[in-house]
Amino acid sequence: MIYMQNQQLHLFSIYPCVIMNSSSIYILVFVQLWLLSLPCRESVCIPSERETLLKFKNNLNDPSNRLWSWNPNNTNCCHWYGVLCHNVTSHLLQLHLNSAFYEKSQFGGEISPCLADLKHLNYLDLSGNGFLGEGMSIPSFLGTMTSLTHLNLSLTGFRGKIPPQIGNLSNLVYLDLRYVAYGTVPSQIGNLSKLRYLDLSDNYFEGNQLEGTIPTSLGNLCNLRVIDLSYLKLNQQVNELLEILAPCISHGLTTLAVRSSRLSGNLTDHIGAFKNIERLDFFNNSIGGALPRSFGKLSSFRHLDLSINKFSGNPFESLRSLSKLSSLHIGGNLFHGVVKEDDLANFTSLMGFVASGNSFTLKVGPKWLPNFQLTYLEVTSWQLGPSFPLWIQSQNKLNYVGLSNTGIFDSIPTQMWEALSQVLYLNLSRNHIHGEIGTTLKNPISIPTIDLSSNHLCGKLPYLSSDVLGLDLSSNSFSESMNDFLCNDQDKPMQLQFLNLASNNLSGEIPDCWMNWTSLVDVNLQSNHFVGNLPQSMGSLADLQSLQIRNNTLSGIFPTSVKKNNQLISLDLGENNLSGTIPTWVGEKLLNVKILRLRSNRFGGHIPNEICQMSHLQVLDLAQNNLSGNIPSCFSNLSAMTLKNQSTDPRIYSQVQYGKYYSSMQSIVSVLLWLKGRGDEYGNILGLVTSIDLSSNKLLGEIPREITYLNGLNFLNMSHNQLIGHIPQGIGNMRSLQSIDFSRNQLSGEIPPTIANLSFLSMLDLSYNHLKGNIPTGTQLQTFDASSFIGNNLCGPPLPINCSSNGKTHSYEGSHGHGVNWFFVSMTIGFIVGFWIVIAPLLICRSWRYAYFHFLDHVWFKLQSFRSGVFLPKLCKCSSTNG
Repeated sequence: MIYMQNQQLHLFSIYPCVIMNSSSIYILVFVQLWLLSLPCRESVCIPSERETLLKFKNNLNDPSNRLWSWNPNNTNCCHWYGVLCHNVTSHLLQLHLNSAFYEKSQFGGEISPCLADLKHLNYLDLSGNGFLGEGMSIPSFLGTMTSLTHLNLSLTGFRGKIPPQIGNLSNLVYLDLRYVAYGTVPSQIGNLSKLRYLDLSDNYFEGNQLEGTIPTSLGNLCNLRVIDLSYLKLNQQVNELLEILAPCISHGLTTLAVRSSRLSGNLTDHIGAFKNIERLDFFNNSIGGALPRSFGKLSSFRHLDLSINKFSGNPFESLRSLSKLSSLHIGGNLFHGVVKEDDLANFTSLMGFVASGNSFTLKVGPKWLPNFQLTYLEVTSWQLGPSFPLWIQSQNKLNYVGLSNTGIFDSIPTQMWEALSQVLYLNLSRNHIHGEIGTTLKNPISIPTIDLSSNHLCGKLPYLSSDVLGLDLSSNSFSESMNDFLCNDQDKPMQLQFLNLASNNLSGEIPDCWMNWTSLVDVNLQSNHFVGNLPQSMGSLADLQSLQIRNNTLSGIFPTSVKKNNQLISLDLGENNLSGTIPTWVGEKLLNVKILRLRSNRFGGHIPNEICQMSHLQVLDLAQNNLSGNIPSCFSNLSAMTLKNQSTDPRIYSQVQYGKYYSSMQSIVSVLLWLKGRGDEYGNILGLVTSIDLSSNKLLGEIPREITYLNGLNFLNMSHNQLIGHIPQGIGNMRSLQSIDFSRNQLSGEIPPTIANLSFLSMLDLSYNHLKGNIPTGTQLQTFDASSFIGNNLCGPPLPINCSSNGKTHSYEGSHGHGVNWFFVSMTIGFIVGFWIVIAPLLICRSWRYAYFHFLDHVWFKLQSFRSGVFLPKLCKCSSTNG
């Protein structure tokens, strides 16, 4: 189009030289009409370029047939999908073959070298095709396509080094190589003198990453406006990077993003050279020190993210003049100081403010009205109290409010509920907010996600509107029954998905009204005073993924309502009074369960073999029950406890998922686990934990050798049972074990030598069994305390008993053991019996008592006489000698 306009202007410029006769006018009119009609002329593709496209297609996999129009019968390739031709020359100019990364319509296969035959191609976008070029390096022939001005290969399947030939593309203006490369950034990239947009971010893969310092040649790209080097392994001082960019690039650069790329050092006044910078993102590095004063001169700043670094001092001394700033993220640093009204007065454009995890104190007057209107506020761990910050009422555009741990010692005013009615997320947790919500809340809570946990709220539970999706009232003092809260009639179906009422004083039976709350995916009622059993209506929670009701006083048999909750991934019924047997349907119906915790109940009978069908099970805790019978040998089928199928995600989530690749809300599953002899709450690393705890039951038989197939198991506890037989020889194959407790059983034989192969073992207890022989020698075993082996017939370090040559061993109880030392017991009994044999007759019979004491007096008189007879002659002899 630009080309045609230039032709017309050139024609009009010669008009003064034309003799204006009628024939000339007709000719001119005809030519002008012809020129005007050219933009409407249909482009017909060049046959050689059409053949090139067909060859290119032959190397692609097209599962959804997006390229159906690319066929020889459709001769005009300018009308093919994703193709754009020149209006006049009909040369192929652009290929738009990008895909959304999560779509099934992604292209696969290879990029044919014939693509280089398209000499006029200036725009190539293949992004999002995760199977295209899968596992191969970026093809070097792309370096011959020198007409390209736009190249986007991001999120394709390429994996390898960036070819140095990329530096031949001297006309490139836009280059996006996200998530396709590792190795180092080639210095030839500094040849792309026309480049305005450069994105090398997200290039990290398992064991490989784009790494090393940025080449100094990057400083030659004077036209750069946007640079993204995020999620690399630069290991570079931040000022080194700025010095490379400063001489030539700094004057025009508008965006610099280097998130999570291992930058270190301190920022200096070099930053002041970037006068037109609008967005600076140094999120999650190790940059420290105070912000330089030159920050205040960067008046174009609109977005600044310095969060999760090591910055210190008071940043508002440098930032207070940035009036165009609309987004300020400085959370997770070492910032500190007092923030006053004047420090925030110029932030008239501020909309997003995230400064949590620092040590700030906000000191403003009670009538302070900010000059900004925030949509996002996150100031966790600031000191805003003790009164409720009333200035928030002036922020009528807020969507997100995070005021956790802000030192508020107050009740929530009625006007605050009204002011926050438009908020989508409200977090007031870990404060000292008190009172009954019902006294200040005029209408049911309507904020979609609200967290009031860890406060001092009391009284009855508040009513909810149908708009609420997530509610956390845990660790408060709410009391009475749940009946009014749960069984309140609503005009609309309740949409609540996450409900946490743990650690309150709620009592009575759990109401049978769950059929009104069918959207729930996570329910936590642990540590209350509930009685009875789970109501049948809980079976209507078809989407329930996490149910935690531990530490209550529930009774009766295993709740049958759970049978219908086949989406469960975590079930915790521990610390209750449930009895009966564990039903077989637990293993047949709850096939998605990863956490099954039934400890500290009164379950009896056998462990059902059907539990072995739970292939996703990572934590099985049946401790402190009355289970009997043998341990199922089919435990080897618990494949999630093997290295091959072990989870790599540190967290387990309950989540509401609306698409394949994203979810609207999620919650981290957290449970109390007794590992290595102590109880801890596991949440952030629960997904990496694999554990079997069958301790304190009445289990019989041998430890099944099949359990040694679980080479991904971390913790194994079978203590305090009645197990017999040998420790399985294959235990050395369980190389992930960190803790073994087989204590207080009746195990016999020798400790298998292979146990020395367990290099991760940090806790071992084999005490009080019938084991014998040498303790195997290994790196770990001799570091354990002797108490790990006492109560057996073992010898060798760490026990202070040497193994004798004749093979005999002796039981060692240890000075701090809990075993019975029969030598001291018999000595004590003998002393007591002998004492009373002598004393009892004397107390009972008077004549014996008189005779006994008469005998003692006679013996005493004889002894005195003997002493006198011995010493008197010696005394006489001495006297005569002296004389």
